[in-house]
Amino acid sequence: MSEPVFERDPADPKRKHINPLLKIALELGPLVVFFFANSRGEKLAEMLPSLAGLGGPIFIATALFMLATVIALSVSWALTRTLPLMPLISGIVVLVFGALTLWLHDEFFIKIKPTIINTLFGLILLGGLAFGKSFLGYVFDSAFRLDAEGWRKLTLRWGLFFLFLALLNEVVWRMLSTDAWVAFKVWGVMPITLAFTFSQMPLIMRHSVEEKES
Repeated sequence: MSEPVFERDPADPKRKHINPLLKIALELGPLVVFFFANSRGEKLAEMLPSLAGLGGPIFIATALFMLATVIALSVSWALTRTLPLMPLISGIVVLVFGALTLWLHDEFFIKIKPTIINTLFGLILLGGLAFGKSFLGYVFDSAFRLDAEGWRKLTLRWGLFFLFLALLNEVVWRMLSTDAWVAFKVWGVMPITLAFTFSQMPLIMRHSVEEKES
């Protein structure tokens, strides 16, 4: 029987796992590339004249962001022979809106990408709960194991948090400059997300399967 194209259910014993740190690097790596390329866009254009034809730093960053996203998904496929669902959805949005950004030479499309992705994630998580599914396990299964009630509560909180990030992105890109928006994606969104993640630790500890077994 052939392996499925998409990653297996978190509860499936045949599901292949990769190192949690590598998983984080693959998911955050493209964003770091985007930030670096935008802040060093002019230098990169001088070093690689072919990039200069793309336009300003934001367009160079968008092209490299798309490339890094494809590489990250390819590495995940090479390691597990399956595609991770959440990064895949994010990657599709990056490629579609990145292509529109470069084709129309309008940074509007790459700026609303986080809004689209976070809204999609929020609706997927909350919609899954409505049908009795906790899709958050696809993201965090390598980090910890929870009972069913724990996954439901955590999924609800993350679904609402993703919608909050979508709204926050809309406020920031409309009020700040492009450079400030790019910096906020790394130095603003990441700390906010980490703070939210750590704030969920009491819930995780209460519903941890390992904790109950011990």
